[in-house]
Amino acid sequence: MHTRTLIESLLTPAFLDEAAGIRRHLHKHPELSFAEHQTSSHIRSLLDSWGIAYEYPFVKTGILVTLKGKEPGKRLALRSDMDALPITEDTGLPYQSVNPGVMHACGHDVHMASLLGAIRILNQLRDRFRGEILCVFQPGEERIPGGARLMLEEGMFEGRHPDMILAQHVLPQMEAGHVGFKAGRYMASSDEIYVTVKGKGGHGALPQDIDDPVLMAAHLLLALQHEVNRKSPPDVPTVLSFGKIDAPGAVNVIPDQVRMEGTFRTMDEAWRQRAHELISRTCLGVSRSLGGDCELEIRRGYPVLINDEDLTLRAAGIARDLLGAEKVEDMGVRMTAEDFAWFAQKIPGLMFRLGVKTPGAETTYALHTSRFQADESALWTGILMLAGLSLELLG
Repeated sequence: MHTRTLIESLLTPAFLDEAAGIRRHLHKHPELSFAEHQTSSHIRSLLDSWGIAYEYPFVKTGILVTLKGKEPGKRLALRSDMDALPITEDTGLPYQSVNPGVMHACGHDVHMASLLGAIRILNQLRDRFRGEILCVFQPGEERIPGGARLMLEEGMFEGRHPDMILAQHVLPQMEAGHVGFKAGRYMASSDEIYVTVKGKGGHGALPQDIDDPVLMAAHLLLALQHEVNRKSPPDVPTVLSFGKIDAPGAVNVIPDQVRMEGTFRTMDEAWRQRAHELISRTCLGVSRSLGGDCELEIRRGYPVLINDEDLTLRAAGIARDLLGAEKVEDMGVRMTAEDFAWFAQKIPGLMFRLGVKTPGAETTYALHTSRFQADESALWTGILMLAGLSLELLG
């Protein structure tokens, strides 16, 4: 029996209704990074009710399910993140978040519901694959250093190192029913930049008596953009953005210091390190040349996400067989970041995109916004993809 036909026979309307109900419960009760206690408890209660064993905890809330096939073979891992974002939801959905200031605005509720659905199907199809499938529910994707790195450091895969690892991520600009693939460099590294410019504040009407840190910060912003963008390799995408500047003065009061917070992202690890050094030299040089000083902290975040070439090509081919070629799209690079990159550094990995846009919709809302919504028909595609890829890749 064709893999799609086999899985579709289990993806009944009642099954999909239950998957949607799970997704809605998770959406209604979001939790922030490394605090996914109720989320984890709900997932474990579902696994218990289905008679599926698991290991817990990893990094306090993480869960690992192991499904063994009919005979020895390769080991495949599937990963879903669990955390939500510090955003106040404004969708008006009947299952809108009941936790003030917390929202599943990045689709992790869809990821969890899809993986839970795939686990139920694969558990029924153990005689259809060889080897093992490790299903990971991971905390803290939205906050560095990232739950993926911490799970690896805790030894989650010791003695059972996967041969490959897969994850899906929703994309609101892509129609539900579609998926997308990009082999090689796909998502950027992500570092947090914290700069404190120090000077001598005072009365705004007496600039001759002060060393103005607000003016220093303005010069520094321009200098950083100039230096980083002019010296970045021409074939390496690079972004340096500052989203927060705090100068706690007044219309006629110059403060003693200005705080700036930003992000640096790129697609090459060697240039990433050189850029850190360039940012440091520029911060010190500009501030001291204007009579002040500077403190810089670079919090190193996620590495570049590189999708394994062979695995991506194989998976895209399977997806065309499962969904039809017209529903499998080629993706470009993205300057967003993912801590799945920690897994992909150690294991041949693939993150693919799952469309969640309502077909024909004229308006879509981006990830990480208060009005982001996912079309629940995407659950059918998400479950089919995770289960189908697992069966086909393991044989």
